[in-house]
Amino acid sequence: MEVKKLLFVIGVLGVTAGFAQKNPSASQLEKAQKRAERKEKINQLIKQEEEGALIYHKQGAFGFKFNTDGWGMFYEHGKYKTITKTNLWWIELGEHKHPKEEKVPTISASSGFLIVSSYIYGKRNNFYNLKLGFGQQKLIGGKGNKNGVAVSAIYGGGLSAGLLKPYYIEIQNPVTNQQEEIKYDNNDNLFLDPNIILGRGSFTKGFGEIKFVPGAHIRTALRFDYGRYNEVLSALEVGLNAEYYTQKMPILLLNKEKRLFFNAYVALTFGKRK
Repeated sequence: MEVKKLLFVIGVLGVTAGFAQKNPSASQLEKAQKRAERKEKINQLIKQEEEGALIYHKQGAFGFKFNTDGWGMFYEHGKYKTITKTNLWWIELGEHKHPKEEKVPTISASSGFLIVSSYIYGKRNNFYNLKLGFGQQKLIGGKGNKNGVAVSAIYGGGLSAGLLKPYYIEIQNPVTNQQEEIKYDNNDNLFLDPNIILGRGSFTKGFGEIKFVPGAHIRTALRFDYGRYNEVLSALEVGLNAEYYTQKMPILLLNKEKRLFFNAYVALTFGKRK
């Protein structure tokens, strides 16, 4: 009798389980729907990747810029927002040079050796810039295939820090007949006398005297990404950059000083996507 009861209970449980499987609960239906939606989304991403879309979560890149008035190097971080938009932030260090700067070669004798050097006549300050910016990268044209080129527009702006470092030259002082490193000091005739200049001062001279000038910048560019699809970022970028500072920046003596700096640039960019 006990065996018959046990078989009866097992049979009832089996029927109940089968019924539950044929009639799933609301929570089971919701889970199944979410799994189907997730699978469909993955299939869509795979299809977009095969068609050349840039699909990733984030990217990091380093680059070097060749400006019409100097140089720059930068780090950039991007976070994927939509299939065509990526939010960016970047930090950049560079230098602006006056268009009329010209290196003057010099030859001097020291301890029986000839020393060949050069300096920039009338240069008052090295003008470095440190920039922190925010913007977006908008995809204009996808790769078409994994070996194609993606074209994106980049735009944004942010803060700039102008850093003026005094430019030192080495002279043969006609009064003391000693070699000295000097910087421009208002009406300094020694600084502008080419007959006593031996060359440029040491590179580290003047770093302790850097003057900070606040400013702002904007940037717009086109980026041509030819790197391996979705893994490596390798791109050529061409763009325009404008910077404005709260005071005129003295770079080269006997030339007009200005606050606004505008340049074009070409940049090589390398990085990875995840």
